[in-house]
Amino acid sequence: MANLKDIRSRIQSVKNTQQITKAMKMVSAAKLRRAQDNIINCRPYAYNILSLIKDIAATGQVQHKLLQSKETSQKVLYVVLTSDRGLCGGFNNNLARWAYKKYLQIKGNYQTVDFYFIGKKAAEFFKTKGISSIGNMENLAKDISYDLARDVSETLLEKFTTGEYDEIHLVYNEFKSAISQEVVSETLLPLKVQVTEEEINEAQASDLKFEPSAQEMIEPLLKKHFAVQVYRAMSESIAAEHAARMTAMENATKNAGEMIYKLTLTYNKARQANITTELIEITSGAEALQN
Repeated sequence: MANLKDIRSRIQSVKNTQQITKAMKMVSAAKLRRAQDNIINCRPYAYNILSLIKDIAATGQVQHKLLQSKETSQKVLYVVLTSDRGLCGGFNNNLARWAYKKYLQIKGNYQTVDFYFIGKKAAEFFKTKGISSIGNMENLAKDISYDLARDVSETLLEKFTTGEYDEIHLVYNEFKSAISQEVVSETLLPLKVQVTEEEINEAQASDLKFEPSAQEMIEPLLKKHFAVQVYRAMSESIAAEHAARMTAMENATKNAGEMIYKLTLTYNKARQANITTELIEITSGAEALQN
């Protein structure tokens, strides 16, 4: 059994760790509130701009290559969003493993399957699998902004319009709640606008007129849409990261408390055993002197 000094040192070490995990939980909780507000403000705009594009497409007055799927897809790009730091439970591993499993499933169906990583953890995971990327972005949690998302979006648009890739997908953790995140894969390009026959008939019957023309409106709307979708995915990922870290640190704090309790119990037992041994030695010595 470890001596009392070692146990005391261990208890103090765990207490120090517990203070750190408590502080990290509080920091993540504060960041999560701000990230949630960002998502609440971003989601309606992202969904409504897509709805507007859908309404314009339903009129049959526009044609755009970003809205047209190719007959065959040979080159695919997956944009994988993780964090730069750990200590957030299975947040990174779950997503990276999902993306790797998807890669194994589809690599035989395409000529090229490439990756673009946003966050260190995805790049580190795929490096262990011998898979490199065409690009990597870091410090997302610190530098996130609409301008950054627009730059990423324009880069992806160029890769698609020049024919470098036939499909581009976003893979990220979608924020559900403080204790729940879900891995989501969305097709960013080409934009798949599902318009029903009924919606087409309604749009044509309404005889909508556009000023400027629908064809002139669709180009800036599409660029705005892709930038907003990338920004929304980044915001979702950051909120999910803070939620996962908050939960992980809460669990770590509880585990530290349980460990402190067990170590304290062990310390008290060892101390009591030492006291008992000393009393026996004193009593034995006293009896020896009397004899």
